[in-house]
Amino acid sequence: MRRHILYRIFCLCKRIVFVCLAGLPIIAPAQKQTALRHRVMFYNVENLFDPFNDPLTRDDEFTPTGLRRWTWSKMEAKINGIYKVIMAVGELDPPVLVGLCEVENGFVLHKLVNDTPLSKLEYRVVHRDSPDPRGIDVALLYRPDRFKVQDCEFVAVVFPDDSARKTREILYVRGMLGRDTLHVFVNHWPSKYSGELETESRRFAAAKTLKRKIDSIRVFYPEARILVMGDLNDEPESAPVVEGLGACERYDPNCPSGLINIAAILKSRGFGSYKHQGTWGIIDQIIISQSLLSRKHGLFTTPQMAAVFESDLLLEPDKQYSGKKPFRTYIGYRYHGGYSDHLPVYIDLLENQP
Repeated sequence: MRRHILYRIFCLCKRIVFVCLAGLPIIAPAQKQTALRHRVMFYNVENLFDPFNDPLTRDDEFTPTGLRRWTWSKMEAKINGIYKVIMAVGELDPPVLVGLCEVENGFVLHKLVNDTPLSKLEYRVVHRDSPDPRGIDVALLYRPDRFKVQDCEFVAVVFPDDSARKTREILYVRGMLGRDTLHVFVNHWPSKYSGELETESRRFAAAKTLKRKIDSIRVFYPEARILVMGDLNDEPESAPVVEGLGACERYDPNCPSGLINIAAILKSRGFGSYKHQGTWGIIDQIIISQSLLSRKHGLFTTPQMAAVFESDLLLEPDKQYSGKKPFRTYIGYRYHGGYSDHLPVYIDLLENQP
């Protein structure tokens, strides 16, 4: 049993009470119609660990005596940095939903929402410890004044060729956003650490697992509003994303899956969330159902309402390849003191007001 079991936050999580900010009204000049903005963000926070050794996971390097010399003060500095990023992404109205990956446990999430100025907001957390060998998980923060959780599920990803190998689960949360039901998925697909081709089948397994869950929802709710976000460890045009999940790279009313990859559109506009050997890619993705592109009723969005958050706060000069790169926490095993090796991505969902 993990050291911090008292801090675990599960689907039916404890309530964290505080004052919340009002929604930011957005006015569409042509119709003079008021809409409420709900900002949704995703952020790979690059190894948010506590400094304690968990005997059940491979977290030894993130301890005071481990290879990274990870300490309480470094953890607190990182948590404070993540708080700043969340608030900066929200601008005047903090995000309603915050998807996170590479968090070790409920303890660090508890500190994020309670021991930073985020405690002035009413975020709750959906999380559980995953079977990932390193102990890194996905989680969802949400504002209960705007998003009412109805159900959640931690969907296991099984590798057909190696069922004993464990990886992060896909987090599924269903809730009411305004007057509409929103189906949210938070992902962190298997990495390319052992080689792109050698690991592609694992990302296919994650993609097909996600697709099966989405298809099961659509059996009962064909027009379900679905939002997928996460670090897919692959580009929008990759085979697991296009063939495994079926996400279309541009808006197409005849898209067989009905899933539009907003990240592919962002990439075509020159955005990137992750820089590898001097080249920007966008492995942190937001994918939506076509039903969210309809303005006829309820929640809607457009590709123009999405972006990569490219604040100077999160960037530093790239002395090796020119330009800029993410200001990361570690370079190899050397502590660098930055925020993350990824940039956040976000999208605004608008809700027409009666």
